[in-house]
Amino acid sequence: MSLRLRLSLTLGAAFALIWALAAAWMLSDLRNQMMFSLDQRLVASARMVAGLLEQLPALPSKGEGTHFSAEQLNIPGGMACQVSSLRGEILARSHSSPEQTLEAAKMGFHDQMIDGAPWRSFTLARGDVRITTADRQIEREALNMSILLAASVPVGVALLGCLCLLWLGIGQGLAPLNRLREALMRRNADSLEPLQLQSFPSELKPLLDTQNQLFQRIGKTIERERRLTGDAAHELRSPLTAIKTHLQVARMTEGSARDQSLARAEEGADRMHRTLEQLLLLARVEGSLSFDDGVQCSAEQVAKLAMQDAAGGERQRIKLQLPTSLSSAPVQMPAVLSIAALRNLLDNALRHTPADANVELSLETVGQRARFVVRDHGPGIAAEDLQHLTQRFWRNGQSTGCGLGLAIVQAIVQRCACTLHFDSRPDGLRVELTMPLQSI
Repeated sequence: MSLRLRLSLTLGAAFALIWALAAAWMLSDLRNQMMFSLDQRLVASARMVAGLLEQLPALPSKGEGTHFSAEQLNIPGGMACQVSSLRGEILARSHSSPEQTLEAAKMGFHDQMIDGAPWRSFTLARGDVRITTADRQIEREALNMSILLAASVPVGVALLGCLCLLWLGIGQGLAPLNRLREALMRRNADSLEPLQLQSFPSELKPLLDTQNQLFQRIGKTIERERRLTGDAAHELRSPLTAIKTHLQVARMTEGSARDQSLARAEEGADRMHRTLEQLLLLARVEGSLSFDDGVQCSAEQVAKLAMQDAAGGERQRIKLQLPTSLSSAPVQMPAVLSIAALRNLLDNALRHTPADANVELSLETVGQRARFVVRDHGPGIAAEDLQHLTQRFWRNGQSTGCGLGLAIVQAIVQRCACTLHFDSRPDGLRVELTMPLQSI
């Protein structure tokens, strides 16, 4: 079902219900007013007859069978009039039908059956006579029906007209959506430019903005994948070429030269393996894949696990400094990401610290955040190069890594509401990483 039809049915049904209730109220009030007017006509006719009788010669005491015409008594057509004495004797009648006399014992209005048909009568006492006027209920209902029908036709026509206008108005109101749909249909499948639609309603602006934001995110994702593919192809080409070269040398040589070539080929394979692992981790962090495995670690556990994973057998060079009081609250991020971020910082520090020097890792908790500081004793980084540290595959002349470790840390920081700060000094580089803690 289209949105236009759904809105038309919903609003039309509500509109018709309101109109029907209003029409029923109006018609009911109109019927009551008309019945009141007909009753007042009976009252007015009785009083008029009473006034005429005062001007006529005296009526006989026994007037059974005496008739006056309706014109003589000025009785409107369709009405009956009867003049009777207080003893019930019929003194005058303006009609020959009905043959049964009108009930005149009760004063005021009275409904009665005469000759098998319902009548509405009104009796007025004037002196020693009673004047009764009456009309048929069937004539009343016929008049009521004709008036109600005459009033209902304009209401029905107006309702149909309003429903038609409602259908046209909804169609006109949904025209911007059709413009949006047509603009999307006309676009090239590879186009990611934002939609530019003039005179767009303010209610639909969020939809247009969300659509453009989606195009922007898709564009960034495609660009990130292209850059990752290009960087990976460039970075993996060198180790593959080196491995191939060392294997060819090993095939052509014997003895220690062959062993050395095989050892270098193995080192190249290990380097390529680490690069691939880093690339896959970076792709997962920058993507929308979930890392939440239900495991929670405190800041101290994150530090110890990262030390175990860092640089294989060189983790004994890492010195952990813990304060006397440390919060036991778990970090508010997936454990695998918190450990990976700190491990990459430690690997980077070990790589740039001389073999006879240690890497210092200090931890403290301040409020709802854990603060890790990794300090190496390397040559430091030039101030102009600090902005490039988290770029993919960026390396200075002294680096031996693949250039993805700090890029992964930066991606984790952006994803998990962490902070990362570099402070390069003559005695080494200090890296500060803070992580949010859960409330306990």
